[in-house]
Amino acid sequence: QVELVESGGGSVQAGGSLRLSCAASEYTLKRNCMAWFRQAPGKERMGVAAIGRSDTVTYYADSVKGRATISHDDAKNSVSLQMNSLKPEDTGTYYCAADLSCMGWPFSTTHFGYWGQGTQVTVSS
Repeated sequence: QVELVESGGGSVQAGGSLRLSCAASEYTLKRNCMAWFRQAPGKERMGVAAIGRSDTVTYYADSVKGRATISHDDAKNSVSLQMNSLKPEDTGTYYCAADLSCMGWPFSTTHFGYWGQGTQVTVSS
């Protein structure tokens, strides 16, 4: 069973930073493509970033390129999403997802079979 637990959300002002974390078992992290999705109120869930089994394969949505970094944190058995220069349009619920395949970016939600419960990010102007 794959369990994903997100943390690190919160409320920040525009221009601020947040670091989201998705905790999972070492087995899950070494075996799966991991991704972060965002769902804004009234909108579809969209992929923000993804990382392959190693840190050499990463993907980013155009809206966050240059402002976000996805990485493995082996010491904490997690995948982190560092987001800087946050904008109000970054507001939403952020979900962690896992799947065996990391091919086919940008990913749709149907690509991933495992999801966390989400963590809320609110960016005020």
